Amino acid sequence: MDTQIKKGILEMCILQCIAAEALYGYDIIQRMHVYFPEVGESAFYAILRRLHKDGAATTFTGTTSGGPTRKYYRITEQGQMRLKEMIADWQHLKTIIEEMGI
Repeated sequence: MDTQIKKGILEMCILQCIAAEALYGYDIIQRMHVYFPEVGESAFYAILRRLHKDGAATTFTGTTSGGPTRKYYRITEQGQMRLKEMIADWQHLKTIIEEMGI
């Protein structure tokens, strides 16, 4: 699959994942690896950093059961709007592809 297409799809899927609940990076990666096993951890972390930098996600530090400190990601209002746009674009593209018989 083309790298640019995959990057956009991964971004949309990660936003969808953190829209449901705040998650720490490693947990996000484990969930995404179910669907994208060929994608390396560094690619996921790069997308998470970009989402944070662009204001689509925010981070906070938390601990789990007295364990080590973890960085959690949560979608922002801007990220929710971005996700809605991405889903609408995806649905439109999907309709075009289906109409073309692909």
